[in-house]
Amino acid sequence: MWKFAKLTVALTLLMGFVPINAKSQVESDQTSVIVEVSGNPYQHKAYIEDHHPFVEVVEVYDTLLNAIALKGDKRDIEEITLMEDIENSYPVRTYKTMNVNTSIPFLKAPSSSLDEPVKYDGEGVKVGVIDTGVDYTHPDLASSYEGGYDLVDLDEEPMETLPEQGKPTLHGTHVSGIIAANGKMKGIAPNAELYGYRALGPGGMGTSVQVIAALEKAVDDGMDVINMSLGNTVNGPDWPTTIAVNKAIEKGVTMVIANGNAGPNNWTVGSPATSDKAISVGASTPPLKSPYLFDSFTDKKIPLTTLMGSVAWNLQKKYQIVYGGIGKEDIEHARGKIVLMERGEIPFEEKARKAEEAGAKAVLIFNNEKGPFQGGLNDKEKEIKIPVASLSKRDGEWLMKNMVEENQWIDTIYETSQDRMASFSSRGPVTVSWDIKPEIVAPGAAINSTVPGGYQELQGTSMAAPHVAGGAALVKQAHPKWSPEQIKGALLTTALPIEDKTGGRYDPIDQGMGRMRIDEAIETKTIIHNPLLSLGKLEEMKEDVSYKLEIENVSNKDQTYHFNLPDQKQGLRWHFPMSFTIKAGQTKTVPIQLDVTTTQLQEGIQQGWLTLKTDNQSFELPYLFVNKNANFPKIMGFEFGMEAFSDGKYEYRLYLPAGAEGVTVDLYNPNTLQFNRTLIHLEELGEGLTEGVMDERNVGNGGSYLANITVTMKDGMTYYKQVPLEIQNN
Repeated sequence: MWKFAKLTVALTLLMGFVPINAKSQVESDQTSVIVEVSGNPYQHKAYIEDHHPFVEVVEVYDTLLNAIALKGDKRDIEEITLMEDIENSYPVRTYKTMNVNTSIPFLKAPSSSLDEPVKYDGEGVKVGVIDTGVDYTHPDLASSYEGGYDLVDLDEEPMETLPEQGKPTLHGTHVSGIIAANGKMKGIAPNAELYGYRALGPGGMGTSVQVIAALEKAVDDGMDVINMSLGNTVNGPDWPTTIAVNKAIEKGVTMVIANGNAGPNNWTVGSPATSDKAISVGASTPPLKSPYLFDSFTDKKIPLTTLMGSVAWNLQKKYQIVYGGIGKEDIEHARGKIVLMERGEIPFEEKARKAEEAGAKAVLIFNNEKGPFQGGLNDKEKEIKIPVASLSKRDGEWLMKNMVEENQWIDTIYETSQDRMASFSSRGPVTVSWDIKPEIVAPGAAINSTVPGGYQELQGTSMAAPHVAGGAALVKQAHPKWSPEQIKGALLTTALPIEDKTGGRYDPIDQGMGRMRIDEAIETKTIIHNPLLSLGKLEEMKEDVSYKLEIENVSNKDQTYHFNLPDQKQGLRWHFPMSFTIKAGQTKTVPIQLDVTTTQLQEGIQQGWLTLKTDNQSFELPYLFVNKNANFPKIMGFEFGMEAFSDGKYEYRLYLPAGAEGVTVDLYNPNTLQFNRTLIHLEELGEGLTEGVMDERNVGNGGSYLANITVTMKDGMTYYKQVPLEIQNN
């Protein structure tokens, strides 16, 4: 029996050992726990309600696991967990969300090989959105909305958090609009049956109780497609968050997962997008008109990032720039000019308001640390009517020196682009399995969609994933008998590899198969079920790697295929079958072999593309292997906290993609950085998840610490990671 421990931290970006209701924990001796049971969980529920009247059975799980969620006095809960039929018990964890005007027609327009736009609209397909809820009263969503459930308030109205309930939310409504808006704005699948599952409450926060229950409810409600713009930063295929998603796919649901917003560095994809069964989605750009400041004298071009909530940057002539400081003082001589301000201390909207009141035409805010930044305007009382954009620290300092101090004028130019990878989109590959992620990309930058009370522009892979979820719904409508594996295969097989502004193709770990093409997926005659060739990690001087490509001919005619020979590369030699034929409606496994001389290649990620052809159609297949070693994170996902309903036990968890000779966790004073004590020392650790339990007497005094984690690898190399740590004592 697979263990529920593999599910208790699913779908989180920021993880911690936080109880379901921190306030009530302080005020009383209550606790929340999920227990895995043998036998029928409803019988356990009935028994507990009869014999433990002061313990609340919050939820029963019988689809993805056999378990019950309990809430009550610590002593009562502990008594229950000692019962014979209780297999495992786990504390409740806290979960949080990740943070369509041109993108929809862009994706539904006819591609080069087809003449007509997509004619399907999602009718008859059930799409579930597990998120912060949905504003089902929104005029663009009311006709699509069919129901759902609120796992926070435990009722059948999964409305977004309202201001009177706490910090309001809008994320789920924005995601839902991209999929199924059907009013002033049209989603990808406007006639799909939209279901909302509110798993995250005020401020986008929730617990494993709600998230797992939402998955179970959505599966039980018969969803065809589920979108989940949630995840964490642990890059591994066997982290617990993937199991609930994989279980749902096994039950016939197409799962679409956001890849994460930690790009552009490699190895930043997080679980459960690391699942090999779900569709993992990165973010590209729809057709965008991007503004740049341009000084013709120095040929200097500075990119601008308009803040979310700002009006568009639309300046059409040269303007002077004046310095507005950090925003504490009134700004002089700003009328008819651009105001340059520094990030920090004062909220963006207050800076912009001060510049607008001084008569400025626009506002530039430059970073106070290295690199660019993204931000938003949150002033709902009165709209700021001038554009506000962000700059990197370097560009801001250049403007100070060359424009402000020299009293010069600068122009704005515009460039139109599409199908570029968004810099924030998390990149692969996955550690341990070395899978290529993301598998597909869709527009996720500057996406305007529904929010409570209107519309708003947001960006993130959270916005890219629902484009693909909507696309999956259209494929399901066109081919109602196709399995989740066929739907995924069709979308991936027909994706379009995209190129950067220099004309070079983005790497496989940036884009996977490329940008989704819905019409091609619907009309495809070929489905490649495993088109991303992940060839593993190679250690020996000479390695022979084999891969079995599974190709399905879904047409009514026999088809003949062949590979183009790739360019010769030192150290690599490919072996393909000669041309081969697959009969109509049949599937064939095609062997591919790669001979590698590792000493003739650089260490690290090796990736590229193979071309498979049939008739007038080409399929670009990305491949990847890791040569000997790679600069991936050696430790991720460290957690430490008090075990549920335990008076003297603590549990820890960490993820080691390559294992380790030893791991030491030392505690330091966070203010003086003075060494305090060693908390954990472990030896001879295998790759993947490591977890354990400690007695309180071995933990030491509670308090706030800086934990320095030292990882010693088997090759003698040493790596370090620092994280803040709060230890609470009984």
